[in-house]
Amino acid sequence: MGVVYYANYFVWFEVGRTDLLRRQEWSYREMERDGFALPVIEAHCEYRQSARYDDELEVWTSGTLLSPVRVGFSYEVVRPADAATIATGRTIHAAVDRDGRPCRLPGRVRALFDSPAENVEPVEPAEP
Repeated sequence: MGVVYYANYFVWFEVGRTDLLRRQEWSYREMERDGFALPVIEAHCEYRQSARYDDELEVWTSGTLLSPVRVGFSYEVVRPADAATIATGRTIHAAVDRDGRPCRLPGRVRALFDSPAENVEPVEPAEP
């Protein structure tokens, strides 16, 4: 059909939030090494226009502290060629420890989301 498969957007959301953390000088690998993980507990995507294969896209990602144990990420997938918003979405994550039990978000994660204007980053997703 020449249209990007719908599930690819969730992969791009993951790339967006991984890059957002990396640009804040903390990777998922380091987070897990430090004893924490942020599994997705809710995911949502609204498709506004079709993206086609070979479209160049950017994923704008931001994060928000929701509670002492939850963080939310928002995403906007944009086609720069015509500034069209292709899709928007959000994910909610809970902090868990090495044993998979809920725990408070580490101070380092909470600090990342104290100033929302600084945690919005564009990411160019890999080819679908």
